[in-house]
Amino acid sequence: MTDLAAQPPSRNLQKRALKPVVFVLCLLPLAWLGFRAATNDLGFNPIETIVRDLGDWALRFLIIGLAVTPVRRFTGLNAVGRLRRMLGLFAFFYVTLHLVAFIGLDQQFDFAAVWREILKRKFITIGMLAFVILLPLAITSTDGMVRRLGGRAWRRLHRGVYLAGVLGVIHYFMMVKAGLQQPTIYAVILAALLLARLMPAKA
Repeated sequence: MTDLAAQPPSRNLQKRALKPVVFVLCLLPLAWLGFRAATNDLGFNPIETIVRDLGDWALRFLIIGLAVTPVRRFTGLNAVGRLRRMLGLFAFFYVTLHLVAFIGLDQQFDFAAVWREILKRKFITIGMLAFVILLPLAITSTDGMVRRLGGRAWRRLHRGVYLAGVLGVIHYFMMVKAGLQQPTIYAVILAALLLARLMPAKA
């Protein structure tokens, strides 16, 4: 409380506005997809567009969330660290929407067909594994769960987000039939973030 009071009013306003502004920005991809759906601008295969677009944003938010700690460590921008949990939850939000769109729109809630697809198509198997890894991370994202698990156990559990990111990139590589440029970019960024964890922080 004392630190906040000692800061200029403009600085306090910026800190308080940071999360709400980022929250709205995180919803813009979904709003844009909804607008495109409402204006029949989803191309010749609207269902595939929806499923893939949600999957793209799920992976993007996952990588953005993983970038928070390295950015904070190497730049000293501690305010960015306050966004890590929210960005992680938005990643899970878009992953869930991606899965729901696949089950509901693509498979028409035919769960037997969904199960067959999971077993038959390896990229779907890997995608489901990534979702299973992210699920307990989302459930344990609250302060209460941190206290219940203990900081060390909680951090150990949440390191699984890196494995989920790797699986997400593999899922993307296996899904695309041509044009590997975009998944390659994600793979390079993710590799850089993993390497950044091994480097010493800014003095």
